[in-house]
Amino acid sequence: MQKWCTEDWQFELTVIKGKAEHCRLGLEKGDKFVFSYGCPAEMCPKTMMTIYTLCEVIRCGGDFTYRGEKERYEINIPCADGCIQFHLKAIPVNRDEYGKSLPNNPKPQD
Repeated sequence: MQKWCTEDWQFELTVIKGKAEHCRLGLEKGDKFVFSYGCPAEMCPKTMMTIYTLCEVIRCGGDFTYRGEKERYEINIPCADGCIQFHLKAIPVNRDEYGKSLPNNPKPQD
């Protein structure tokens, strides 16, 4: 793999409510996933569709206050089946001292 795009957001997804016995994947309170663009291993694919959309909101310059949240980059959401509750937090990364995203690496040549 030749990753060339410099990601400027990192996401923390934490289970804040739920028991392993209620989740097909066995997720439970305290489980945490950290990712940038790719789908985290062992994450529920049904819920990841919603998570990905929320991450895109942040990547495109939006924030969660438009959805009624108090924090710009934090939101609580249920899993697709309603058994588990997650907390998603967006963290800016790979920025210069002024908060501007760092440039991408050169694209790989064929």
